[in-house]
Amino acid sequence: MLDPVKVGVLGLGTVGGGVVNVLRRNAQEITRRAGRGIQVTHASVRELSKKRLCSTNGMILTEHPMDIVNRDDIEVVVELIGGTSRAFDLVMKAISSGKHVVTANKALIALHGNQIFAEAQKAGVNVAFEAAVAGGIPIIKAIREGLSGNKINWVAGIINGTTNFILSEMREKGRAFGEVLKEAQALGYAEADPTFDVEGIDAAHKLTILSAIAFGIPLNFNAVYTEGITKIERMDVEYAEQFGYRIKHLGFARMSEQGVEMRVHPTLIPHGRLIANVNGVMNAVLVNGDAVGSTLYYGAGAGSEPTASAVVSDLVDVVRTLTVDPENRVPHLAFQPDAISRNVRFLDISEVETAYYLRIRADDRPGVLADIARILSETGISIEAVSQKEPPEGVKQANIVLLTHRVKEKHMNEAIRRIEALPQTSGQVKRIRAEMLP
Repeated sequence: MLDPVKVGVLGLGTVGGGVVNVLRRNAQEITRRAGRGIQVTHASVRELSKKRLCSTNGMILTEHPMDIVNRDDIEVVVELIGGTSRAFDLVMKAISSGKHVVTANKALIALHGNQIFAEAQKAGVNVAFEAAVAGGIPIIKAIREGLSGNKINWVAGIINGTTNFILSEMREKGRAFGEVLKEAQALGYAEADPTFDVEGIDAAHKLTILSAIAFGIPLNFNAVYTEGITKIERMDVEYAEQFGYRIKHLGFARMSEQGVEMRVHPTLIPHGRLIANVNGVMNAVLVNGDAVGSTLYYGAGAGSEPTASAVVSDLVDVVRTLTVDPENRVPHLAFQPDAISRNVRFLDISEVETAYYLRIRADDRPGVLADIARILSETGISIEAVSQKEPPEGVKQANIVLLTHRVKEKHMNEAIRRIEALPQTSGQVKRIRAEMLP
């Protein structure tokens, strides 16, 4: 048998430690699958003296990741340091040095993937990124290879565990957003600065990648409409339940004759749908293809060994292809590089069509609901359901909650503008989009 493939790991934190542990624990199975052993010989760390999740016996540690990239005996570089600027320099240097790259860095791929893949193609090396989306769920491979006989119609996913945990706790225990966020930070589900998670940026990075491999389009993070969960209140979760829905932070992408829509936002989903029952920090992705119909992929979206599972899977794939003609490898973005649709139209959110949940604070007197219904009718919006509860004694305003049928966002924007201008209403109309999903 050939000598083991020597691997350098950049970043030996939660995921890096998990990668080493999985490689060592399952070394025999991995060798049987890959055809060669996979050995981590070098790793970069921030602090040499820090306690590790894995044993570093037989490994050379350094605080300078570029030293590993520059080593001639390293065949595969695993980038796990995160961020974009430094990671980009390291990955591009590895590619130019003829090394294969495995990364779990969704921001790097979403923002710089087009350039990285173009350079990798020129150099005849592979860049694998299964762990960049949905942790341990092999969703990249499923779309890129398992569903390659399909025209993908749309992709929808709960692809951020932090926001799913927060919304699950708000629904199950009636807790407020801020309270649950603090617990998520204490449990390590959310960073000290949770902006990337709760404002939807992390999910938007992942949706950018899913859209590219699903539709054969360039990576275009700037085309993703992004909205977080910070404005979701406990009463919205409760109203949604009363209507038979649950609120999930959803990434949704669809290809149509009009163009490609990519959006991340809180979404009402009927409570009986499988994806509506994905709770806690778990992830799930629905993919709809013309031949297969709708398929659901569920599992841990983060964590040391779930993410390591995806990284090691990529390592096995890379090792398998070390002797394969670069022209005959699975393309990075599923479609052959010269078949990527470069002139695709990306839809603005105003052109997207969904159903809506509206919560309106209005005077509790006759005729107000009729005025709201008239505005909706004049803007072409049909009401599916309505709820208005009597306010407590002495309170002069009540919440009017509506569910609408599907309508373009630009028409809903006009309706909301007119509703907010009514003298009988106060504050902003709370708007949450809704998707039926299979």
